[in-house]
Amino acid sequence: MLEDLLKERKCFKLVCGAGNENEEEVYDLVKLYAQAGCKFFDLSAKPEIVLAAKRALSCAGVEDAYLCVSVGIKNDPHVSKAQIDYEKCVQCGKCQEICPQKAINYFKVKAKNCIGCGKCYKVCHKGAISFYSQEKDLAEVLPPIIELGIDCIEFHAMGLDETEIETKWAYINSVYPGILSICTSRGKLGDEQMVARIKKMLEGRAPYTTIVQADGFPMSGGEDDYKTTLQTVATAEIVQNAKLPVYLLLSGGTNSKTAELAKMCGINYNGIAIGSFARKIVKNTPDALSAAKNLINSTL
Repeated sequence: MLEDLLKERKCFKLVCGAGNENEEEVYDLVKLYAQAGCKFFDLSAKPEIVLAAKRALSCAGVEDAYLCVSVGIKNDPHVSKAQIDYEKCVQCGKCQEICPQKAINYFKVKAKNCIGCGKCYKVCHKGAISFYSQEKDLAEVLPPIIELGIDCIEFHAMGLDETEIETKWAYINSVYPGILSICTSRGKLGDEQMVARIKKMLEGRAPYTTIVQADGFPMSGGEDDYKTTLQTVATAEIVQNAKLPVYLLLSGGTNSKTAELAKMCGINYNGIAIGSFARKIVKNTPDALSAAKNLINSTL
């Protein structure tokens, strides 16, 4: 059971990317990290991605693993896609060079690979890159995925549209009786606002049926140092101090230093979710399996 994995406080979650709709890449990532010992996987909310993950687990011979799908609200970076304004683009190639997903090729964005990380936007000095949200009707998205069999739904409760958050959260609760995850950060909220939002979302839910994923800086974990993961630990401390009946996961800037820093700061986390850094270290690496194993071991 997923609850047992969380209670053991040794939960490593691989984040394949809420916007990662590349079936081949997700298959390879899930298979590799399952072989390395990962038991929890975060996926894009698409049936074909869930099926790709299930095939990967079967191929890896892993039966005791758990799948989570992520959904968000409008303008959530996790479900946003880059687009290029060709009237402004000078074809310098900087966006193509920096994209960790190889989503930009010949100055065109391959939407299924784009995870909305924003790295291309930061290096474009001509203002040629912007983002659009992939609007998803949860009433169409979630039922077929739930029918396939999943173990958790994660809701990215970021942004300031309280009405949209309340409406979508209520719908998720109405259609899925299992563990739910709230992914939140302080990006647009103050500390008190963030805690107040979590408390409101927990109303009506039984104790310890909810994960709070404390997202320091979303999709910022490309480097392996303490500074990169500092905001992750700081956000987790705010959630911990609120003494909520939830499981606490660390995310957003997570890397191999996260566990060490969290323990130094007295954070009693239940697990660590790693995306950008976990995907980076196994690309173009001769011994990807060892790299994955070492990262998982660093979180325990």
